[in-house]
Amino acid sequence: MDNINAALMVLRISVGVSMAYHGFNKAKSVRGTTAWFSSLVMKWPKLQAYAAIATEIAGGLGLAFGLMTPLCLAAVVALMVVAIITVHRSVGYFIFLPNGGWEYCASIIAVCAALSLTGPGAWSLDDAIGLNLALNHWAVPAGIVAAVCHLALCWRPPSSAVTP
Repeated sequence: MDNINAALMVLRISVGVSMAYHGFNKAKSVRGTTAWFSSLVMKWPKLQAYAAIATEIAGGLGLAFGLMTPLCLAAVVALMVVAIITVHRSVGYFIFLPNGGWEYCASIIAVCAALSLTGPGAWSLDDAIGLNLALNHWAVPAGIVAAVCHLALCWRPPSSAVTP
């Protein structure tokens, strides 16, 4: 059982730290992040910048430590779905393509799906403090719904970007 708990911890830490690092990178230049969200035709780009920074850092660190894991998984899935739709979808699948395809985002979603099926493991803060939100299996669908709602409220792509 320790091997499984170790594997779950490795998955949580690798994805969580990566997410948090993305957030810290965005925080280094809120102005640049705001301009980037504006270029994606997102409403309220400065709010988007701060929301992305907070979600990536809090969701990433929470996931790494295994604290409130289902909520953190949902947050990371939502981030990745929004990234796929707004940035990477039109590029193609492979990450090595110019401007990066959606391969990385899909891999992160797959790890989140696996963690939502298993839970955070015994080597997590959730387990240490006896926090069982009983939401693990709903993390991925909740993240997808959150992303769809976010896009419906905040993304205003040119009509050519929404072709089937």
